[in-house]
Amino acid sequence: MTLTTAEIAKRLAGEVLGDASATLTGFAMIDAAKPGDLTFAETEEFFAAAENSAATAIIADARFTSAKKILIRVPNARIAFAKALAIFFPEPKLPAGVHPSAVVAKSAQVDPTAHVGPHCVIGERVKIGANVILQSGNFVGDDSVLGEETNLFPNVTIYPRTQIGRRVRIHAGAAIGADGFGYVLDGGFHRKVPQIGNVVIGDDVEIGANTTVDRGALGSTVIGKGTKIDNLVQIAHNVQIGEHCIVIAQVGIAGSTRLGQYVILAGQAGVGGHLKIGNQATIGAQSGVMTDIPDGGKWLGAPAQPDKEFKRQVIALRHLPDLLRKVSSWEKKFGVGAEE
Repeated sequence: MTLTTAEIAKRLAGEVLGDASATLTGFAMIDAAKPGDLTFAETEEFFAAAENSAATAIIADARFTSAKKILIRVPNARIAFAKALAIFFPEPKLPAGVHPSAVVAKSAQVDPTAHVGPHCVIGERVKIGANVILQSGNFVGDDSVLGEETNLFPNVTIYPRTQIGRRVRIHAGAAIGADGFGYVLDGGFHRKVPQIGNVVIGDDVEIGANTTVDRGALGSTVIGKGTKIDNLVQIAHNVQIGEHCIVIAQVGIAGSTRLGQYVILAGQAGVGGHLKIGNQATIGAQSGVMTDIPDGGKWLGAPAQPDKEFKRQVIALRHLPDLLRKVSSWEKKFGVGAEE
């Protein structure tokens, strides 16, 4: 792909400082850039390195100027970086049609623009929308719906009755709609509670590799539009995740908990069941949430608590050895504890 700096700037809603007709043929990290490449820098340190690199042009915030390099100045360099990568490295287009090895139920409705790859299985009454991509080895259970431009990467399992919106991306090995973990003790053994609900996933959701989203016991487990879920996350039955949340790797959310909008759960956080996490709350890594979190709350630790309280405790713990030495010296000085 060859584009001029002016063409790139137009797509990024930026401006060119320097030669607007210079051609760009690729995008690279600063230390790997070669002539013809575009790179980007957010900080003074990285900008200085980019100026001394072999790159032809730099994406940078509007505050930067350069006598060495062509700049494409933008309001936000990181956002422009994401857009530029999509320009230079578009995802491959897979051909429409159904692979001969795929198994498609007669009652399923598959849009003619969809791609159904090798060894996929599509159940009864499934509806596959326009430009959907099912890569190899996908299973889509009965009565499920996949909205337009949704992309299932290899070996994704969609259990029956799952409702998936538009432009959803689900990565390899994910399982959507498995039984919720529900049992009741009956006469000394654990009797399974049938899980008869489903999973509903909103538009523009992304779900990482080997993540599991269990279906509701009654009703739905819901993932709100725009939410991004990392790899290896466990979401239990009847959880309700709001719009535009971020759920990072190895998080576990227990049943019937509700997350508001724009919530962030950092890596390995655990959230108990039947809780309410407020809008724009942030839960730190490895935190254990055992109580409701208010809107905008920033909580850390296990058990999780407001971040300021947690930080005060950490600071106090650092002073504990000195305090113990002082107490020991006072005991010796005043004879306290001598009999012990």
